[in-house]
Amino acid sequence: MNSLLVAPLIMVGIGLFFGTVLAIAQRFLKVDEDPRIEATNELLPGTNCGACGQPGCLPFAEKLVAGDVDPGQCTVSTDDAIEQIAEYLQVDAGRAEKLVARVRCNGGHLQANQIAEYRGFEGCRAAAVVSGGGKGCSWGCLGLGDCERACTFDAIHMNSNGLPQVDMDKCRACPDCVAACPRDLMELVPLNQKLYVQCNIPLAGEAATQLCRVACDACGKCVADAAPDLITMRDNLPVIDYTRGDEAAPAAIFRCATRSIVWLEGEQFQDQESRQAGVG
Repeated sequence: MNSLLVAPLIMVGIGLFFGTVLAIAQRFLKVDEDPRIEATNELLPGTNCGACGQPGCLPFAEKLVAGDVDPGQCTVSTDDAIEQIAEYLQVDAGRAEKLVARVRCNGGHLQANQIAEYRGFEGCRAAAVVSGGGKGCSWGCLGLGDCERACTFDAIHMNSNGLPQVDMDKCRACPDCVAACPRDLMELVPLNQKLYVQCNIPLAGEAATQLCRVACDACGKCVADAAPDLITMRDNLPVIDYTRGDEAAPAAIFRCATRSIVWLEGEQFQDQESRQAGVG
């Protein structure tokens, strides 16, 4: 009978030993958390969207208390909330450059050639895997609204031309739509940068325009008309250096025959259906 008690007694002894060790370690090695972290976290929106560059609101709060970031880097918070955080931490609010989501495609139902009718699961990712959604262009927007469904802030809606329309006032530059697009068409760019390329086809000349009437044909006129080295051609597409945004000017778009590079000012992005329909 005594031998049956040995094993349980040994386990109990081991448990008591390690429990005592952990209790002592917790007492002497515990790192007290700054109470300002929790208070600051409560002032943040709690969306954990990652727009600030941190994996969530709590890590961002820790960075705020440590003084590594400014409250203004939270693009989701309201101005009042940012000021409240700055006042609480006695720091400058800081103002990060506002970013918004844009889509590198302007070829909706009216412009891109359809080679098949897609009938399947209503989602861009599914269509991309199965057949490309029926569009002749393998690089353009599939138009099935994955970005719309992914947007936490109701800032994206599909327009009648089958393209995402972004509400700049609601957009908080979270990366959800970027992650949702299977063709990597959504990107976050500075709102004050008006010059933008709305094409993702890496082809040139008629090879591109036969797929979509508003495709970039890689003519290079925008490069020639822009400030030196502001725009460069890469894989048959114009690439804008947004670090030199103050040098951008509407002149870069004037000779674009397909309107694949645009100047956005005083209008919502993608709210250009009548103009799109008029492209020949």
